[in-house]
Amino acid sequence: MRRELKLLDTVAILKDVPEMKVVFGQVGTIVEKLGEDVFEVEFADRLGETIAEFAIKGQDLMLLHYNMEFA
Repeated sequence: MRRELKLLDTVAILKDVPEMKVVFGQVGTIVEKLGEDVFEVEFADRLGETIAEFAIKGQDLMLLHYNMEFA
């Protein structure tokens, strides 16, 4: 069962977006929900500097988590 993505979730992108300098597996944070299954995601480097921020469909994101959450 897949949990619904929400604001401030940590995600990884499941495709390359070369024009935004983002590659498959890059980690980002959801900063806005723009519509049904569309999210604004910020991708940053290790120092916290923004690499890119753009809208992307939820199907192109994988939720990352530190602990297992049981419903």
